[in-house]
Amino acid sequence: MKLLSNEIFGQNLQRIRTSCGLTQEQTVAQLQVLGSPLSRSTYSLIELGRGNIYISDLVGLQRIFQVDYFEFFKDISTVR
Repeated sequence: MKLLSNEIFGQNLQRIRTSCGLTQEQTVAQLQVLGSPLSRSTYSLIELGRGNIYISDLVGLQRIFQVDYFEFFKDISTVR
């Protein structure tokens, strides 16, 4: 199952990643160790708010970044 991404989700993802001191390449490499086939280019699209993310990849990112899931969804409006 995929989550439909948006710009704020992508900004949150980038903020979390950079606060952990990781590059996109390092993040994707760690995801791949966990079994994800995600590429850096796809990950980049997610951070830009133009790509969707598999829930399993979100679980992997939570493990890598060691943050509460709320951090991924911070400041996202319930209005479409």
